[in-house]
Amino acid sequence: MKKYAFNDITLMQYIFLIAGIQLGIGLLQLPRELAERAGSDGWIAVLIGFVIATCSSLTIVEVMKRHPDGTLFDLLKRYVGKWAGQAAAVVTALYFAFFSYTIMVRAVLFLKSWILPKTPDFVMLILLVVPSYLVARGGVRVLGRYAELVFYITLWMPFFYLLSLRESNWLYMLPLFKEGLQPILQAVQPTLFAFLGFEVAFLLYPFLKSKQYASTGIIVANTLTLLVYLHVTVTCTVFFSPDALTHFNEPSVNVLKTMEFRFIERLEIVFLAFFVMIISTTWLPGMYFAVFSVNWMFGKEDHRRLLQWLMLLFVVSVFFVMPTFNKTDKWIDIVNLTGILFGYLFPYVLWVYVWLHDRLQRRRRGT
Repeated sequence: MKKYAFNDITLMQYIFLIAGIQLGIGLLQLPRELAERAGSDGWIAVLIGFVIATCSSLTIVEVMKRHPDGTLFDLLKRYVGKWAGQAAAVVTALYFAFFSYTIMVRAVLFLKSWILPKTPDFVMLILLVVPSYLVARGGVRVLGRYAELVFYITLWMPFFYLLSLRESNWLYMLPLFKEGLQPILQAVQPTLFAFLGFEVAFLLYPFLKSKQYASTGIIVANTLTLLVYLHVTVTCTVFFSPDALTHFNEPSVNVLKTMEFRFIERLEIVFLAFFVMIISTTWLPGMYFAVFSVNWMFGKEDHRRLLQWLMLLFVVSVFFVMPTFNKTDKWIDIVNLTGILFGYLFPYVLWVYVWLHDRLQRRRRGT
């Protein structure tokens, strides 16, 4: 019997889980970061980041095919030893815990700056933690259903951005390669950070029912993320201009302030509420897989108690940390650096090791 068959997910849930984790905070700030580095050519960096992220994603799938019924920890335990699986579980637990905490605190700061400036941090965090626990306690299958639901609920949002194109100037996109190739290559770095999230495939793979479509699913997830980032980046660029775009911290929200309807005064407030739902599909899997990694080390299956302690730790920590945008920027830099090592470099190293290991084993059996 398969170890993770009791909590398996469909291909669509697999796709939306990965795409949801990738969107995160990048949806709000990526257009500004690209404009600062590459101006009107920032969208080209998104395409380059997509190609690099897809290659790394497919490498992860190829590695996991060697041990389809287990996670990364089970694979390392089999190929390297028990100590390697335990070490990977510790590192992964810390990575996902810090990742989810950073994203959740950043969401609190966004909500405070736009909607509830007088509300204490711990109150905002409690308002996010309680529903997060109700979703995350259900396991991977419930997280997959939630990610799928959020996708369908927010499917209408990109069409509202098309309304801003009536007052846009497409000449802002020209000329191409205005300052050469170097600024575009510099803009690839934030794009790679924005595509992080596909590394969760290391842990999601054994839960997938139709594993033969894992490669297709992860390509579709990356493509969905690409389309969203391209849509938001191009819309903000042609509306604000590449120079004016750098003056807004969250340009994808600011562009909505220019839209007015008779039945609603501040459209961006409504959108921000839906943005929080999208961002929640980033921190929820992070919290669950942080707890999942710890449970794997101790051979436990019930993750609810540990999940409660993790969320309590999140709430209590804000009394001592007192987060600000500058602090979370530094945290995001740490998460991004770790993600680059874990998501973009580690899959190739592991693939080479597994390939050499299997080849040596075949030679020994042959002799």
